[in-house]
Formats: sequence, structure tokens, C-alpha cells
Amino acid sequence: MADKDTVTGLSKLLADTYAVYLKTHGYHWNVRGPNFHSLHAMFMEQYTEMWQAIDEIAERIRALGELAPQGYRSFGNLSGIQDGDPNKDAAGMLKELIGDHEALIKTARAAREGADDVTAAVIDDRIQAHEKHAWMLRASLG
Repeated sequence: MADKDTVTGLSKLLADTYAVYLKTHGYHWNVRGPNFHSLHAMFMEQYTEMWQAIDEIAERIRALGELAPQGYRSFGNLSGIQDGDPNKDAAGMLKELIGDHEALIKTARAAREGADDVTAAVIDDRIQAHEKHAWMLRASLG
């Protein structure tokens, strides 16, 4: 049986990741402007990476002997990430996603406290991925 704090942290990380995945996918569909093609492609790369991570996080929760949260209501109760606004311009989308990845990094670091080595490795991979995503988004702001 896993430490409840670890599972709670992983559950929040799962919910936050799912929320940012959904927002990034929506911004992929709705981004406009002169940098459309590059942003459209980058958002796709990022949401695809997060889609795979969602499964890894949920499976880690299961490996720890707990049930992974599922469904929009469960995720909404666990996550502080707000839905995206398709009316934002590209810069607004980028700024919002940067903040979301920074929030995810904080969530991941909090979940890592007290985690066993295998769980910590999963979380470390998430921190590295979200740091890279935030960097790419910041670099795209110009």
C-alpha cells in the first residue's frame, strides 16, 4: 500500500496534466495568426507527449495499489487549471500555457516529496517534460 500523500499528489498531477492536455489540444485547433503553422505543430507535439504521460501517471497510481481518478468531475475537483479560451490570440494562448506548465511543475515537485524511487523517477520525467514545454512556449513569444 502506497503512502496516501504520494497517491494524492499523483492524482492531482494526473488531473492537472489532463487539463493542460485538453487546453493544449484546443489551442492547437484554434490558434490563429502569422505563426499558425509552427504553433499548431508545437501544440500537437506537446499534447501528444502529455497524452502518453497521462497513462503513465495513472498506471503508477494503480501500481501503488490505488484507483486512479477518472472523469471530468473528478479531474475538475482535483485540478486548479482553468479551461482555455479559444478567443485568445496566439500570444495569450502561449502565456496561459506557460503559466499552466509552471503550475504543473509545482504540482509535480509537491507530489515527489516522500515518493519512492520508482514514483520519483516518473515524476522527474514529468518535471523535465514540463520545463521543456514551458521553455518552448516562452521562446515562441519572441
